Amino acid sequence: MWAQYRKTFWPMQALILAVTLAIYFGLDRLLGRAVTFFVIMQISAVIGALWAARIKALVYRRRTELPLQRRI
Repeated sequence: MWAQYRKTFWPMQALILAVTLAIYFGLDRLLGRAVTFFVIMQISAVIGALWAARIKALVYRRRTELPLQRRI
């Protein structure tokens, strides 16, 4: 999971910063809403990395198992 998170860290942080600034400046500089969006997007980035790692592991297992072991 951490390998996936590290791989997408900088692009995701740039996106999160851009959205947070857009929320802050677009909603009359309401800091509470901007912080809420920031925290939710950070949590979502970690959940997305967990999900991507799980899917990647599932695909890897299906590619490497023997054909007669495959369950339908």
